[in-house]
Amino acid sequence: MATAFSSDGEAALRRAPGPVAAAPRGDLDGFYETDRAAAFVRGGAFRKVALQFPDELLADAAAVAARMEAATGAEMYILGDTTYGSCCVDEVAAEHVGAEALVHYGPACLSPCGKLPVLHIFGQQPLDVERCAEVFQEFYPDRQSHVVVLSDVVYAHAMGELEQQLCQEYPNVVFSSVACGDPPSQALPGEVRQFGRRFPVEAPGGLQDCAMFYVGAEGLALTSFMLTWNRCPFSSFDPATGCGRRETFNVNRALMRRLYLVERARDAGVVGILVGTLGVAGYLAVLQHLRELLRRAGKRSYTLAVGKPNPAKLANFLEVDVFVLVACAQNSLLDSSDFYRPVVTPYELELACNPAREWTGNYLTDFRDLLPGACAHVELPPAVCAEEAVPDVSLITGDMRAVRFCNPPAPQLPPSTALACRDQTRAVAEISPAASFLESRSWRGLEQQLGKTPVSKAVQGRRGIAIAYEDEGREEP
Repeated sequence: MATAFSSDGEAALRRAPGPVAAAPRGDLDGFYETDRAAAFVRGGAFRKVALQFPDELLADAAAVAARMEAATGAEMYILGDTTYGSCCVDEVAAEHVGAEALVHYGPACLSPCGKLPVLHIFGQQPLDVERCAEVFQEFYPDRQSHVVVLSDVVYAHAMGELEQQLCQEYPNVVFSSVACGDPPSQALPGEVRQFGRRFPVEAPGGLQDCAMFYVGAEGLALTSFMLTWNRCPFSSFDPATGCGRRETFNVNRALMRRLYLVERARDAGVVGILVGTLGVAGYLAVLQHLRELLRRAGKRSYTLAVGKPNPAKLANFLEVDVFVLVACAQNSLLDSSDFYRPVVTPYELELACNPAREWTGNYLTDFRDLLPGACAHVELPPAVCAEEAVPDVSLITGDMRAVRFCNPPAPQLPPSTALACRDQTRAVAEISPAASFLESRSWRGLEQQLGKTPVSKAVQGRRGIAIAYEDEGREEP
């Protein structure tokens, strides 16, 4: 009996690939802001420009590139498959074609880049401004309410019209504006600058006395906002459905989950540093900072570049107790419930390994805030001797653990290095901790059998698909 996931194979054999029908878009020049993008290319006199599209906009890529070439005379290169999240600027792929600038289309995390000039074209999604204003008035009947209006970047074009409708009745409403790539250290007094957005805080008690109204669908951006500004009540308006709601996301429960991961990081002996971006400015500095932090905490660390992390990839590193993901603010909050080992953020690793950093209730998702000179940087404390180390008890296992925060001189060989005979010549080889762990495994992969397999000439393989090779006989039912 056939099920939803099975067939007799005949339909698969008769199927032929065809073009994917793209959703019709009436005004390409308006949606992709061709005039503004062309002015950016001409103003910089760029001759090679990379155009980065997310998967949902790739159907329009060829048409947009043709229009840009006709308007500027420059060569356009389409970047489709990004190495990491599509919200980040893929400078590495742009450098492969020798691009002098990059135009990023679609939703963006607005993380600053370090090499190429970048123009963000978010794509102007429609917004019913009158309906959004009605929902806002329902949530905040008090006209003196202090409210900060945030929005998804695809609705930023309509915030000016919404502001005109609301500010006449709400004198204390503040609208955020897009500040692409500005570092948080340049924020003016009384101004908040995070997640590529900036807005002044005019409430007497600061930001914690403000409510937040978000225009956009539920997603990673809203989750990052709610965790970072967890003392503010949130409400939202979804333009796709025209409905608003008070956000009932249990921030306390989410924070308890994240603090549990901090405790797992305290217990870890081996930490894998996952490189989740190659384009966000400061990622090399934070990698070095995390290595030094782990070294001072007496933990081993490995730096891993695996592209987009998934459970299957990370399950190959059984010797790693916990992973820390260095990515943009939107992609760093990875739900690791399906992973073999937990995945934490750089801020959570600092809470676990830096004794000078204490939990204050403020959650940080941008790793640049941890670097020297940033708003939330905390210096590592001076080294302590073994006699002064304060013992600690794990809240997960109940075992006693010694707080090792030292700064020993770098030895010539790692402390865990073992010496072993490499071959029959009795040559001494250095074994890394990862290699030692591999040696202890009962299964180590396929054996190469070098010199034992006879050499044969290449032969013609099977033709067809796995369900019905051409040289296989078909059994009659």
